[in-house]
Amino acid sequence: MTPLLNARQTADALPYPALADEIQALLRDPGVVVPPRTVQPLAGGGSLFVMPAADARVAITKLITFIPDNATRHLPAIQGDIVVFDALTGQRTALLDGPTVTARRTAAVSLLAARLLAPRTDGPLLIVGAGVQGRAHLEAFQAGLGVREVWVASRSTASADALVQHARSLGMNAGRAMDADAALADCPLVVSCTSAQAVALRARPRTDAFVAAVGAFTPRMVEWAPEVCRWFAADGLVVVDTRDADHEAGDLLQAGIDVPALATLADVVREPPTHRRDRPVFFKSCGWAGWDLAAARCVLSGQAPQR
Repeated sequence: MTPLLNARQTADALPYPALADEIQALLRDPGVVVPPRTVQPLAGGGSLFVMPAADARVAITKLITFIPDNATRHLPAIQGDIVVFDALTGQRTALLDGPTVTARRTAAVSLLAARLLAPRTDGPLLIVGAGVQGRAHLEAFQAGLGVREVWVASRSTASADALVQHARSLGMNAGRAMDADAALADCPLVVSCTSAQAVALRARPRTDAFVAAVGAFTPRMVEWAPEVCRWFAADGLVVVDTRDADHEAGDLLQAGIDVPALATLADVVREPPTHRRDRPVFFKSCGWAGWDLAAARCVLSGQAPQR
């Protein structure tokens, strides 16, 4: 029978360190094929995403909807599933909870980028945006990097307080950051995962900072001020998750940065860049079905792959 994993079972099958390892292995796999995703606009301003991917053993299709204003309906913004097939027989082998995979694989990609690029990984960590991605990144950086201190900035006091309490339940020192720009001075690890409807960060991070910019995944979305992005491009290192960012990385595109000239995470995995460790790093994440394929591979393997 085909395993039908609910949200909790999907999360349990995707521990962050193992998932980050699988993502790294996938980026070294020449057999991975990821066609462009289809984005179908929906009535009311939402979108339906159809995202296939395959390797020599596994094929997946991710079917999710993104409805930005679903909070007003007391519903999650992202809903859907990931269907997993055996690439040789065509049999369905698993059905995974789409929002859970999306949250965990996105945070695991940021974790891998931090492992490879962050000038320092001990924290403190600043999380800007206390929604699903804020929680996932908190857990990923705690599990994968051993971060012990986190500060949370959010427009919602209730959401920020809830994430702070969750961090404390994990044994972390945690508190609310009343001013995200001011908190940048004290945090070498930064994750921005806001709704990206307007600029949320205008100050320059530390010169030894690693930033994972997650919220903006369309050309019109934005979290970071253009002048800060241009500062990263001039004085630091800017890396994108995949070449899809060439037309999706809103923060960078609105700053007038030549995104196609930037290195991708796959480039970093294959040939780590030589950059001064006292320079800031800006990692722009937009999403890719390959990450969902890595999650399916991780679930099917049932254990962390060998590096």
